[in-house]
Amino acid sequence: FEREVGALTKLRTCSNIVRLEHFDIHDDDYYGKCGRVFLEFIEGEQLQKVDVLELSNIEKASRIIFLNKTCYNGLFRVNSQGQFNVPFGRYKNPDIVNEATLKAVNNYLNRAKITFKCTDFEKAVKGIRKGDFVYFDPPYDPVSDTSSFTGYDVNGFDHEEQIRLKKLCDKLDKQGVKFLLSNSATDFILDLYKDYNITIVKARRPINSKGNKRGEVDEVLVKNYE
Repeated sequence: FEREVGALTKLRTCSNIVRLEHFDIHDDDYYGKCGRVFLEFIEGEQLQKVDVLELSNIEKASRIIFLNKTCYNGLFRVNSQGQFNVPFGRYKNPDIVNEATLKAVNNYLNRAKITFKCTDFEKAVKGIRKGDFVYFDPPYDPVSDTSSFTGYDVNGFDHEEQIRLKKLCDKLDKQGVKFLLSNSATDFILDLYKDYNITIVKARRPINSKGNKRGEVDEVLVKNYE
C-alpha cells in the first residue's frame, strides 16, 4: 500500500491520469479536459475496451480516486454488470490528487496496521472475539419506492440481506461482541432491530434529483450496549 500511494502522489505510473499532471487548473478548459478523461474511463469499461480487473493495483486506485473526485457528489454506484455508472459532476477545480492527504492516510494505515477486506460481511468478522467492537454501515433500506437505491454493489442489498445482517448481529451479541449499526429509519429496520438500543438521528443528504428534498433525514443508530 505504501508503495502504491507513493506512486499515486507522483502521478507517474497511473495510466490515463498521468495526463492530468499537465493540466493547468487555471486553464479555461480544465473542466472540459477532466470531463473528457472521465468519459474515457466510463466508456472504456462499458464498451469493454478496458478490463478493469486486468489493471495494476496502482491503476485501479488511480482510476477510482479520479472518478470519485470528478463524479456527481462523490457517489459510488454500479450497474447490473458491475460497471461504474455515476455521471460527471460539476466542479470548477476538482482537487483530484491531494498529496498531503494521501501521504497522511498512508502513514496512518501502515502505522496502525489496518487490514482491508473485500468480502462478504459474515466472512469479514470471522475470528472476532468477545469484547471486540464492530461497526456496520450497510446499504440503507430505501425510505420509499422512488428512492430504492442499493446499487453500491452489482448484487444489490435487499430485505433478505438486511435480515441476514441482523442475524449476524444476533450472533455477535451472544458472543459478547459489541456492535453499532447505522441504517435508514424505515418501519422495516425499526421492527427488525426492535430488541436492541435504537437512537434516531438527523443526517444530511445532499444527493437527490429534486433540490427541495435535499437536507436532513432520519437515520437510526442500533447498538447492543448502553
